[in-house]
Amino acid sequence: MTLGVIGKKLGMTQIFDEHGLAVPVTVIKVDPIVVTQVKTVETDGYNAIQVGTIAAKEKHLTKAQIGHFKKNNLENYRHLQEFRVDDASAYTVGQQIELSVLDGIQKVDVVGHSIGKGFQGTVKRHNFGRGPMGHGSKNHREPGSIGAGTTPSRVIKGKRMAGNMGNERVTITKLKLVKVDSENNLVLIKGSVPGCEGRLVTITPSRTKWNG
Repeated sequence: MTLGVIGKKLGMTQIFDEHGLAVPVTVIKVDPIVVTQVKTVETDGYNAIQVGTIAAKEKHLTKAQIGHFKKNNLENYRHLQEFRVDDASAYTVGQQIELSVLDGIQKVDVVGHSIGKGFQGTVKRHNFGRGPMGHGSKNHREPGSIGAGTTPSRVIKGKRMAGNMGNERVTITKLKLVKVDSENNLVLIKGSVPGCEGRLVTITPSRTKWNG
C-alpha cells in the first residue's frame, strides 16, 4: 500500500461538472495524520510508516499504546495504521501528512469495512435461485443439498451457505477523485465507497493501470 490518507465517511451528495451533468459523490472528511513510528529494513525488515489519527483519552487505550505514544512524546491517537513506503528515511516521528499527497491524482483506491447485514440466507447472501413457488412446494428459499452422503461423508470447506453477511474489509479500485478541498479537509470521490456513515476509510493513489 502506497502512502495515502485516512478519513471519515460523511455521506453522499451530488455536484455538477463543467458540462452541467450531475455527478454523485461521496464526501470524506480527512484530518491530518501524524507519523507515530518509522520502520526500516534494518530495524523491522521492511520500509513503512505508522500513522495515527483521531485524538483519544488514555482511558480508551491500553498501557502498551499509552507507552508507545509517551516514548515518542506524541498525543494519544485512537486509530493506528501502517503505510508501506519506498523510502522510510524521508519521514520523521511527529511529522504531519497533509492532503497534498493526493495532488495531481486522478484515480484512487478506497479501503473500508462494508455495512453489516447480519445473518442472511443463501438467496440474499450468494444470489441463489428460488425453488418452485407453488403451494405444494416446500422449497421456496431453502439452500438445497450441501453435499453427497457416504462419500465424502462431510461438507466440503468453502460451501456457500447461510451466514453473516457484510462487515468485511472491502477494497474498491480506480475510483475517480473529483475534488480535493484542502481548506475544509474534504475529499470528493465519484460513486459510493465501502462502509456506513461515520466509518473510517483509507484513500491511496490507485496502483492499477487506467487508460481512461
